[in-house]
Amino acid sequence: MRLPVVVGVDGSDPSLEALDWAVDEAVRHGFPLRVVHASLWERYEGVVPAWTVDRPSGQVLAENVVAVAAERARRRASDLEITAEVLAEDAAGALLREGTEAAAVVVGSRGRSRFADLLLGSVGLIVAARSRGPVVVVRGARCALESRHGRVLLGVAENDEDSPALHFAFREAAVREAELDAVCVWSRPAHEPAAHPLMSGGGAGCYETRAAELLDPTLEPMARAYPGVQLSRSTVEGLPHRVLTERSAAADLLVVGARRREGLIGLELGRVAHRSLHHASCPVAVVPRRTPEAEMEGDS
Repeated sequence: MRLPVVVGVDGSDPSLEALDWAVDEAVRHGFPLRVVHASLWERYEGVVPAWTVDRPSGQVLAENVVAVAAERARRRASDLEITAEVLAEDAAGALLREGTEAAAVVVGSRGRSRFADLLLGSVGLIVAARSRGPVVVVRGARCALESRHGRVLLGVAENDEDSPALHFAFREAAVREAELDAVCVWSRPAHEPAAHPLMSGGGAGCYETRAAELLDPTLEPMARAYPGVQLSRSTVEGLPHRVLTERSAAADLLVVGARRREGLIGLELGRVAHRSLHHASCPVAVVPRRTPEAEMEGDS
């Protein structure tokens, strides 16, 4: 069964940008596209009897949002398999449920919120923080949205061997025929002084070497599995969330892993993913690490 790319729409400009990105993503991978709009109009306007001619304004609006989005998707990719539906749920809950049977969930950076100056809408943040599968928040400059850079950016950290984020990044680079820029960020502990000429075996070089020793074995298995992907490896001194957001200006997609922190509401993402979603200059894919329980279920 081919899982669909699910995109949430609400008629806003950011959601239409997300729709266009999702269409292109579905075409690249050969996936179907599922367009959904969540609306709770029945809760506020009530269910109208079937014999009534006039439909509630909320229902009309919801159906129009989905119809316009589906038609836009068909015009962009006429051969794409597309389904569209209005869901009687809150937006975040609907997308989280849809994401359990999706190749990825795609959302815009903001929706129809009264708080237009927010860096990232609450729906996108909740879905990215709690989804069991990949979530892409579409944001950034036009050149990134249109994939003109030819580069996918991946942040590599400890224990990322065979991680879902690693697989996701290599697949994206392969289908896009793009360079994969894999970055491992290192830093010297704040309490440790800078290296002195008379000191041996310490200083910045030591931490950079450790980063390189982490990067190569982490990437090597996937590099062998995807020999056609042009792979760039680099170790950079700094803070991971700052380095990745700065380098995202030259990327079409930033891929970051997320280690779920169960029970800590608001901290499910971690600093790197959280800052990337708010400040990256390109779309951001947040790929959750499988929990031990999920891995056991998958192996059974």
